[in-house]
Amino acid sequence: MTSFGDLLGPQPVLLPELPDVEDALADNQDPVQVAAAHPTASLAWAQLAEDALDRATAAGTDLDGASPIGHDVIAAYAFARTGYHRGLDLLRRNGWKGFGPVPWSHEPNRGFLRAVGALARAARAIGESDEYARCLDLLEDCDPRAAAELGLD
Repeated sequence: MTSFGDLLGPQPVLLPELPDVEDALADNQDPVQVAAAHPTASLAWAQLAEDALDRATAAGTDLDGASPIGHDVIAAYAFARTGYHRGLDLLRRNGWKGFGPVPWSHEPNRGFLRAVGALARAARAIGESDEYARCLDLLEDCDPRAAAELGLD
């Protein structure tokens, strides 16, 4: 049985640790430089996306899709999409078939999940409601707790 209670479902994917990336970000190194040094790391792209969304919010942008869109929201969308795609590549290399558990509780999975969450927020901000819904569905499929952990509940 998988950790999510599905007797017939795939086993959870547990991505490998990326200690160089995790340590660099924990040491407050510039995420731009971390992403440049580790372009396949979803965690670095997720950090860039979240930072851009935070800047947009601090500048008064309401991310509900009603506010005028600035550079930071578009940058967040691009960063998050890059992290999402890099995460899909890594998930597939680690046995994921396009569905099934990617547990939030396994910290190395969080870079991908955070990128999906940031993509959802940025998609909603630019009025891309179908993409927002797809991201929420993906998070639900990966781990039913993920959206709440990312403040998307």
